[in-house]
Amino acid sequence: MPIIYNFVFYYPLLMSFFLIFGGLIYHFFREGKSDIENLGDYPMVSILLPCHNEESCIAETIQYLLRIDYPDYEIIAIDDGSKDKTPQILEKLSTRIPQLRVIRLTSNRGKGTALTMGALSARAEYLVCIDADAILDKKAVKYFIWHFLKFPRVGAITGNPRVRNRTSLLGKIQVGEFSSIVGMIKRTQRVLGKIFTVSGVVAAFRKRALLSVGFWSNDMVTEDIDVSWKLQLRFWNIHYEPRALCWILMPETFQGFWRQRLRWAQGGSEVLKKYRKAILDWRQRRIWPIYLEYCLSIFWAYAFWLTVFMFLLGRFFDLPANMVVRSILPGWTGVILAMICLTQLIIGLLVDSQFEKGMYKLFFWLIWYPMIYWLVNALVTIIAFPLALFKRKGTLAVWEHPDRGLA
Repeated sequence: MPIIYNFVFYYPLLMSFFLIFGGLIYHFFREGKSDIENLGDYPMVSILLPCHNEESCIAETIQYLLRIDYPDYEIIAIDDGSKDKTPQILEKLSTRIPQLRVIRLTSNRGKGTALTMGALSARAEYLVCIDADAILDKKAVKYFIWHFLKFPRVGAITGNPRVRNRTSLLGKIQVGEFSSIVGMIKRTQRVLGKIFTVSGVVAAFRKRALLSVGFWSNDMVTEDIDVSWKLQLRFWNIHYEPRALCWILMPETFQGFWRQRLRWAQGGSEVLKKYRKAILDWRQRRIWPIYLEYCLSIFWAYAFWLTVFMFLLGRFFDLPANMVVRSILPGWTGVILAMICLTQLIIGLLVDSQFEKGMYKLFFWLIWYPMIYWLVNALVTIIAFPLALFKRKGTLAVWEHPDRGLA
């Protein structure tokens, strides 16, 4: 039991050190190498926009797409069985926007199906996929194309989501997640050579790579994680482009936040289950660290709650000395962990300050995120892992309307 108790403390500490050093290595030696002013070639790009009940935001998203700084692109909106006014809005927009095409699916078949239908209809070899409530930076497409033109084995590129709704405490502290955790994770994983997942809200794909793996799956709750593993297991590379910015809406209610994180955790566990045999191939050894780290994160979640349970049990019963948890309140070890997490947050904010000014104003709110991140992650993991483990194969993953923090 002491081994488990020590693991609960040392694992977050080790991961914070790992993310700090990995993120800094990427930042100083790899970041900012793309030269979009001298592309030389501007191949056609298809922007895929899957949507389901998006009447409140779809028009705004498309209007911002019309401002993209790229000479040759089309927009394909895939309406996946919307029951609101989304079809009418798209039809009206398509009559006055020449580069907009609309695909209508009569029933809700899920984001994976919608993206696949869009990809099959696309005229271009290069696809940029964004969510229907996201605002794509006008230079993002150029940054994506630079990677495709320079690296023939790149099958996908993940962009850099930035939180734009910050009216509540929950909205503000999620800014810290995308800077100090998500951004640092992707930088570190890129140093290792493999990325756990592209960002579902903003990513670019080479159609030939998608064709080689059968496009997106329709039975995975997180199609973005699944397609990332499918591509990398077929030896396609995934790059991270932090300058391909996309402004997104995140949940600002605890219920919406919880449902989102539960879905993410279940999706990650589904991928571990699905590809557990495929990674045993020696040729897949470069993805082993990513797989192992996620397994350890699941083990940590159960170890954490076991520690809490044993602490409470020890208040009422006499336990053997090696099973006693004397305190779960932070002592000097907790102070060390807090300081390292705070250091990670500061470094993440400094690295990302090139993309977003004035983030220091949110610092008071952001310092709470590491604690919230680990607690929520621990709770959703122990619930999501059994859901993934016992999920019936082939169950269609359909849309659930998210909480986007809009009144």
